[in-house]
Amino acid sequence: MNKLLIHSFASRAWLTHAARMLLVLVAACTTVACSVVKVRDAEVRGTKAALHGTVLDSGYSDAVQSALQSAGLDPGNCLQHAEPCLQHMQAIAAPDDEAWLLAMAELHLSAAGPTSATHAAVPPLAHCVEAARYTYATGLPAARPSRNAARLRDIYNEAAGCVALTFLANGSDPGETAPRVREGRIDIRMPDGQRPAEWIDATRLRTEGLRHAHRRDGLGAALVAVADVAGDDAATPLLTPRYVPATAVVRFEGDTPGQVIRGSAAIIDVLDPYASETVRIGAHDEPLAADFTAPYALWLARSRLKRQGDRALVQGETQLDGPRVYAMQPFDPDRRIVVLLHGLGSSPETWADVANDILGDAELRRRYQLWQVFYPTNLPIAENLRSIRGALRAALASVATPGEATASDHLTLVGHSMGGVIARLLVVDSGDALWRALLDGPVDAAQRQRLALLDPYLTLTPMPEVDRIILMAAPHRGSPKASSWLGRAGSRLIGLPKAALQTIASVADAIQGDAPQQAQALRERQMDSVEALSDQGRYLRTTATLQIAHGVAYHSIIGRKDPSVPLEASSDGLVPYSSSHLEGAMSELIVTSGHGVQQTPEAIFEVRRILREAATGSSPAPRGALAPAARETGGVAIVHAYP
Repeated sequence: MNKLLIHSFASRAWLTHAARMLLVLVAACTTVACSVVKVRDAEVRGTKAALHGTVLDSGYSDAVQSALQSAGLDPGNCLQHAEPCLQHMQAIAAPDDEAWLLAMAELHLSAAGPTSATHAAVPPLAHCVEAARYTYATGLPAARPSRNAARLRDIYNEAAGCVALTFLANGSDPGETAPRVREGRIDIRMPDGQRPAEWIDATRLRTEGLRHAHRRDGLGAALVAVADVAGDDAATPLLTPRYVPATAVVRFEGDTPGQVIRGSAAIIDVLDPYASETVRIGAHDEPLAADFTAPYALWLARSRLKRQGDRALVQGETQLDGPRVYAMQPFDPDRRIVVLLHGLGSSPETWADVANDILGDAELRRRYQLWQVFYPTNLPIAENLRSIRGALRAALASVATPGEATASDHLTLVGHSMGGVIARLLVVDSGDALWRALLDGPVDAAQRQRLALLDPYLTLTPMPEVDRIILMAAPHRGSPKASSWLGRAGSRLIGLPKAALQTIASVADAIQGDAPQQAQALRERQMDSVEALSDQGRYLRTTATLQIAHGVAYHSIIGRKDPSVPLEASSDGLVPYSSSHLEGAMSELIVTSGHGVQQTPEAIFEVRRILREAATGSSPAPRGALAPAARETGGVAIVHAYP
């Protein structure tokens, strides 16, 4: 029905802009499994109960209830009126007794009271500091085993979050505990070296639209630090991300529990969980807590990238006038770069689960950093190829020196659909093939000089930084759908910006004398991205024959909508297997799926497998053609060029 609507409405003169937007959105969501990520705040009580279960949710622990009763106190009354109980317990100080330390921590946290998601009632900073102090003191004796270790950690993390958010949000100690709080290390990296403009408690966030929430259990309060960047997120490319994970820990001076609880200042450290996996407490190291999903989800939810992509596809004139490169983590010269390239009518949101699972994989986090390219998919492939190549080279030049960093010499491109076509064309050498296709014969030096305007589009050379590509549902030989009535209807809905139309007109004028038929075709048709993806198009018919550069490993992940159809005759609904298949690939995965294969768990796992093997050097060099037989298991066929 969606296809029928597009076909019947597309040719009508009264088709409004709003209707065009709606039709493109429906068509895209029908064929490429739309993903919309949303993030909302959750009440602290509900969130903490799901994650930990501190005194704010479930009352005092059994150990604390026993300690209070032993001191002649009623735990129920202490839960309602913590201050008198604190004074009573303080009078019977026992810093070497873990039960007493735990009781003091829980009483202080109880006195602090719950916080709401709206931050309407901020807990008294003094009580949060003291709750952190008493739990911190229990960690100093490294050899002492504790039956309450999980409880102590949860109370410490709750208290550390309270201290950090209160202190950092105010920019200094608000005075109620001065001089008991001071800033220590701030190790996170923000754009232009600025301090975060906003701090968000990651444990309060509820994310919709992602399969998994990737957290690391440990010590500290998991936060998201947000930079203040002017303008729309989608119009502001950042190689130092705006949303970064941060973990706040509160430490105290002193070598013994007694020294800590006597009142030394609380020192707040904010650590980068990508750079630090542990934190030292006393004489031993503890895992550092972290939330790797929350910053990514906030970026997707707030930047509204999909809306920007839809507008660029239909309106033509938008802020998205060229490719933008976004880093998901602060740049690290020792980590390899994975670049994600989305397809037609899409945006970086199509990679939501892929990117989230890469960021959430501890082994991949240590070895890789993730970049995403956001580009206007209404433009012809040749134009996007030229501009994306330039954007990636400019991004690399801004952060690394070629040959001096692992990052700049080991790029992996992962492309879906048209993004996969572009990824492959970034690692081929076209020689004179495209020139010959344009001019219907050999090209001489005079013609090259006369048509120099076309050289960036017709002379393709491999990016030397790229050594691996992963291609998903990529129509290397085009798609018959692009030249069908559906493709023609979709093409009518696509708008090209004035600059692109002017470039096309200039190219047509330039080639008029040498290739009049091609010049006429350019003037008659817009040659947008849908037109360029046709299996009848000269560009893809020519580029499909180009060989991937020696030394570049390549992998294919292909959807097969109907597993009962023989593999060679199958399709994902838009792209036939014969168009996506590449001889000589190191691996080929066939998934029972439509065109949105990149969002399937099988495809995501395969991407992670490939990256892991590449990072450890366990993948052999590509060789020969793929084995002819496919292995079918649970709806998945796997074809490898190696055992």
